Amino acid sequence: MNIRMASSVTDIERAAQTLLQLRSGFDRESLIAQIAEQRKHGYQLAYVEHDGQVLCVAGFVVSTKLAWGRHIYVDDLVTDDKSRSTGAGTLMLNWLKAHAAALGCAQIHLDSGVQRYAAHRFYLRNGFEIRSHHFCLTDW
Repeated sequence: MNIRMASSVTDIERAAQTLLQLRSGFDRESLIAQIAEQRKHGYQLAYVEHDGQVLCVAGFVVSTKLAWGRHIYVDDLVTDDKSRSTGAGTLMLNWLKAHAAALGCAQIHLDSGVQRYAAHRFYLRNGFEIRSHHFCLTDW
């Protein structure tokens, strides 16, 4: 297994099928268009591949905030349904840690839906801590 940064439309198209498993509100074309838009604002995409197959995808941004300092925020992290428990997700998290350190980031953050119990167990096993509740206001 190796990790690649998506640097071309072809790379993004390869990663899209796996990413759609998390972001099912999109179709393939609208997902690719949204990624292109977010890349204009610093969004990056990395993926784990093995034997020509994309096993895991992480979309993230590098930012600086008063509360966290320089950090990576993981917007999207998904392992292909058929590739869970193969080590691909842990490989990706370890890569994100190394990438964060190389960029001078002191922290990695992410949000996870309250119903995603298996994902929560995975994050906790990999050293993440629950530090806050995320609040959202959508209708006003």
